[in-house]
Amino acid sequence: DMLKLYIIGLCILVIAILANFIIGKLGIMSWYEFLQQLKDWGPSGLNEVSILDYLWLFIGYPLVLGCGYLLGNELYTLFTN
Repeated sequence: DMLKLYIIGLCILVIAILANFIIGKLGIMSWYEFLQQLKDWGPSGLNEVSILDYLWLFIGYPLVLGCGYLLGNELYTLFTN
């Protein structure tokens, strides 16, 4: 159903924007910054990334986006039932 897909996508987008704003304020690396560092420094740039940044990028961020999916799915169910 296109409406369900749209609502879930919108929730993931809003959650991603909020997450990026918050991590920016906390000084944690975003995917954009991570990829920019790789572009600028090549593989040696990976040594400059902190453990906290890696934890956020590869564990925290996917979990947060997954929560955006769950929120969107719940909102769709709430509005269509």
